Amino acid sequence: MSELQSQYTVSELNSQIRHLLEGSLSNIWVIGEISNFHHHPSSGHMYFTLKDTRGEMRCAMFRGNNLHLKFKPSDGMEVRLFGSVTVYEQRGQVQLKVSRMEPAGIGDLFKAFEAMKKSLRDEGIFDEDHKKSIPKFPNNIGIVTSGSGAALQDIIHVLNRRAPHVDILIRSTKVQGDGAAQDISSAIQEFNEFGLVDVIIVGRGGGSIEDLWAFNEEIVARSIFESNIPIISAVGHETDFTIADFVSDLRAPTPSVAAELSCDSSNDILNRYSELKNIMSKIVQGTIDKSWNSIDYLENRINLQQPQKIIQEQVEKIFQYRQRFMHEMDLAHTYYLDKTMALSKQLVGLGPDQVLNRGYSIAFDKFGEIIRKSTDLKIGEEFILKTGTGSLDAKKTSDISNS
Repeated sequence: MSELQSQYTVSELNSQIRHLLEGSLSNIWVIGEISNFHHHPSSGHMYFTLKDTRGEMRCAMFRGNNLHLKFKPSDGMEVRLFGSVTVYEQRGQVQLKVSRMEPAGIGDLFKAFEAMKKSLRDEGIFDEDHKKSIPKFPNNIGIVTSGSGAALQDIIHVLNRRAPHVDILIRSTKVQGDGAAQDISSAIQEFNEFGLVDVIIVGRGGGSIEDLWAFNEEIVARSIFESNIPIISAVGHETDFTIADFVSDLRAPTPSVAAELSCDSSNDILNRYSELKNIMSKIVQGTIDKSWNSIDYLENRINLQQPQKIIQEQVEKIFQYRQRFMHEMDLAHTYYLDKTMALSKQLVGLGPDQVLNRGYSIAFDKFGEIIRKSTDLKIGEEFILKTGTGSLDAKKTSDISNS
């Protein structure tokens, strides 16, 4: 018999293999160790190799499936993958298309935790230089936790008992399971966006490492680090530690303790107020006493120096100087008045009217100018003679020699 033979192109063979594999190896679990891990920065897809001691397989986990991972995969980590075997036809590569990934055991969760902690510590996110101070007297406190959890009731109970004057704003979130980390991150960002609180408490009650895993995710750590509002972490019990504890501004062992650390109690504030009041009263009283001592000292100096007597003596001296000045002024006034009268009489006696009354006359030309010489007039020119009792019209008829 002739042997029947089939012939395929490369692409046809790859397609046939893909259909065979996808039909028989879909929705399976595979355990192995991650190597050559690469998280593409733009697409968000993850590409890596899954291997054990005897083999390896290329894997791809696309962005839509890896968004809700509770840990950060890294080389050397042992994981359980759920997905389907397929063929990348263009290259003829067999690969596992992963839809779900989880650590292979509890030990791997701790490995993931330590890997994340080391990565963020190396980046400097845990450094004390970045820690913000918790305000001592906040007016408003924000709480990020489950609205139905016991942790919220513990926080509210403590705040209402210790500081009823503080307003509480609650942003209820998921605290475990898919989407919890994104919800917690969004809550922190919302508080920062609206700026209505002075401090934020982020946390939940106790639980297993899986239950607390949302607080180990990078998105929560970076939201806490980037917050402008101080954050107190209160995740689980006193022995529980999460990444949120390391990056927050203050770590509280329990939610109740976080409420106590978030603000001073009303009694403490009132006691401090009383202390400050007493201190201020003592300072004011001391200042008053010092002022009275200064006043008493000045009064004693005044009494010793007898300023009133000194002032009275000065007043008497001023009065004497005034009397002497007034007397000198009277003498000077009399002297200058007599002298003025004498000069006035002398001036009157020497005045032109007195001269005219004694028989003298003054000649004026037709322009009213005094004629001082006979040559100032021509023969036949008229002029005026003023006497003591009137004026006369005259005319020059001849020149008379002075000889």
